[in-house]
Amino acid sequence: MKKRVLVVSGGYIDDVFAGNYINNRKYEIRIACDRGMEFYKRAGLQPDLILGDFDSADPKVLQYFQAMEEISCRQFPPEKDWTDTELAVMHAIELGATEIDLFGATGSRLDHVLGNLSILGLGLQAGVEICMIDAHNRIRLIDREHRIKKDEQFGSFVSLIPYMGAVAGVTLRGFQYPLEHAAMDGFHSLGISNEIVEDEAMITLEQGLLLVIESKD
Repeated sequence: MKKRVLVVSGGYIDDVFAGNYINNRKYEIRIACDRGMEFYKRAGLQPDLILGDFDSADPKVLQYFQAMEEISCRQFPPEKDWTDTELAVMHAIELGATEIDLFGATGSRLDHVLGNLSILGLGLQAGVEICMIDAHNRIRLIDREHRIKKDEQFGSFVSLIPYMGAVAGVTLRGFQYPLEHAAMDGFHSLGISNEIVEDEAMITLEQGLLLVIESKD
């Protein structure tokens, strides 16, 4: 049984895009991660759980949600080994998530963006699909076959980036630029800006990890 969880973190969010995307999907659990509470407040949405050290959240917004008895609250000390976003994703997995949509995980802080890309690996370990989403990108991390239907893709471009080392045996079907058992490493841009040209595109790999980034300008 599918259990889709929404996690909203504290990075930049395009409110109109995020609101439309979220309202068109059904979530069994909604988590606000620290400053991500502010998006929920602006959008008129209610989380099921607020979580974090709350060092960057607006105190008035924090008090607003803490006053609601139906909303759970988990507060952590600022001095910890995990980011608030990682804690939120870990908790979503503990709650039985089968899919996680992660918003507010990109923005001006490149260190946080790279750290959040690493968090996608938690999903692989747990068998949970995590999508990092913003107005221009939908990002997954894969270690096995992945298919994208053209009428369901996000934007016009699909880029593949090796993650944490070389990737072997990459085969692409249904793309403008196909590959056959290709090797990809971290010092080339071979996988950037491909396009889907058939009803469904397929990515397979024999070894390694690939970031799959569906994007639009």
